[in-house]
Amino acid sequence: MSTTFPHPTITFIGGGNMASAIVGGLIRQGHPASALQIVEPWDEQRAKLAQQFRGIRVLPLAGPTLEPSDLVVWAVKPQTFKEAALASAPHLKDALHLSVAAGITSESMADWLQTQRIVRAMPNTPALVGLGMTGLFARAGASAADRARVEAVVKTTGDLVWVAEEAQLDAVTALSGSGPAYVFYFLEAMRDAGARMGLPPDVAYQLAVGTFVGAATLAQRSDDPPQTLRERVTSKGGTTYAALTSMDAAGVKAKFEDALFAAQKRAEELGREFGK
Repeated sequence: MSTTFPHPTITFIGGGNMASAIVGGLIRQGHPASALQIVEPWDEQRAKLAQQFRGIRVLPLAGPTLEPSDLVVWAVKPQTFKEAALASAPHLKDALHLSVAAGITSESMADWLQTQRIVRAMPNTPALVGLGMTGLFARAGASAADRARVEAVVKTTGDLVWVAEEAQLDAVTALSGSGPAYVFYFLEAMRDAGARMGLPPDVAYQLAVGTFVGAATLAQRSDDPPQTLRERVTSKGGTTYAALTSMDAAGVKAKFEDALFAAQKRAEELGREFGK
């Protein structure tokens, strides 16, 4: 069922992949392009956005020409957030703010934007095909209606979960925000191994992608934990057992967990590095 929007103006600060994913989702759900505006400083990207989303307003800078906004989506890099926020805040008063920038805390945003109506989001790139997973945290100043508004927007790109503590978003970043890259990493390895075994690379890649999609769908639809699903594929002394035993001997699981902790640590560092 499609989400119904009252078609308020939504402003995007930054027009990269994640902004494009959300804009595309909104338009697919019936939000008119004329009620959306994007501030994007790069000429080439502005032209691309204007061509991709006919009727949308695309501006080089936030200024007096901005339409009053009900919701502002911050889709800028962490290192440019503060500068963009201080420059844009005077023109975005009374808006609800949704940030998809990694690491930047809501405390920093509240200071720069002079508002408590802030929700932080950590989406991921499958949002580009409507299959994203987004973690959300709402500051106390965001009302129930604000949260509902954010949910309606985010659901156009996939699924979502709320976390109770802002620090948990760093873990969300490590698991699902960066997660697609881990999947692509393993897809590369499976493709390359398949090719070394004699398969054409495109065939190996098709097999690998289909396996990930199928296994993830099975896990999503099953009530069983992943250990049980794994054990059902693993016969002692069989091919799967040989592969998993090799990975256990190499410490793959432990090293993979270490990698996720490294991502979490970097998310924390970004907040300290580029926050107030």
